[in-house]
Amino acid sequence: MSTAAIRIQAVTKSYGALKALGGVDLEIAQGEFFGLLGPNGAGKTTLISSLAGIVRPDGGSLEVMGHNVVSDYRNARRNLGVVPQELVFDPFFSVRELLRIQSGYFGIRSNDDWIDEILASLDLTGKANANMRALSGGMKRRVLVAQALVHRPPVIVLDEPTAGVDVELRQGLWHFIRKLNRDGHTIVLTTHYLEEAEALCGRIAMLKSGRIVALDTTENLLRRFATHSLRVRLQQPEVGLALGGAAAEEGGWIEFGFDSYQDVESLLARLREANAGLVEMQLGAPDLERVFVEVMNRA
Repeated sequence: MSTAAIRIQAVTKSYGALKALGGVDLEIAQGEFFGLLGPNGAGKTTLISSLAGIVRPDGGSLEVMGHNVVSDYRNARRNLGVVPQELVFDPFFSVRELLRIQSGYFGIRSNDDWIDEILASLDLTGKANANMRALSGGMKRRVLVAQALVHRPPVIVLDEPTAGVDVELRQGLWHFIRKLNRDGHTIVLTTHYLEEAEALCGRIAMLKSGRIVALDTTENLLRRFATHSLRVRLQQPEVGLALGGAAAEEGGWIEFGFDSYQDVESLLARLREANAGLVEMQLGAPDLERVFVEVMNRA
């Protein structure tokens, strides 16, 4: 049996009366593209900080590629690259100098070929000699990704990597991360952009109040929790509400949930019989946002 990329067993962490992690168990296989989702304060960043050895958990154990993050910190850290949520950077160095220094932290010399490849992949070649202070927020975030990759770790954790990043950069970043995953790197992603998680992640864990409340493949989560939706605009919207529809947030739409496309026919027939006056309609497939809301409400 191959070593798990990440193994987390019964991990707890409290800050005074606040229980940030309440006994988390999680195993992520090598080569997975894994999503870690949850509302603010769910414990995602505490869990990532514990993996990186920045936070010492109160109980339980964490391993990266079979190396315990407390007793074998050096090897665990060497196998892990973390892209933090905060824009933390040293303002006194250029991009290339920063990546060379980061290489040095891991005892790696003559790393310029790999640094050039990372810079090109993240569209940073033109900024290689620019001082970090001169970069935009989006460019700084790219440099954080480059820093996490400079020692070629087999496991990469991305904590909200596209927060505040423009669409073009986001597409380029995901193209590069997908390539890393195809090359065998394990990717763990936390994001508030649930459509990203749905498109990228093969398996997802959802955290709430320091506990895992859902863990399954993305496909199974969509199948188990989400319903399809029929959105209609009506001449008589009050009729739609009386028939069990819910008012959507914008545009006067009324929304009905349904499980099977066969249900649409009877829904439309009921609206016609009630003289609701159908003006426009849209069919929506299940999406991860609906699943997320449903899971959090149940939990």
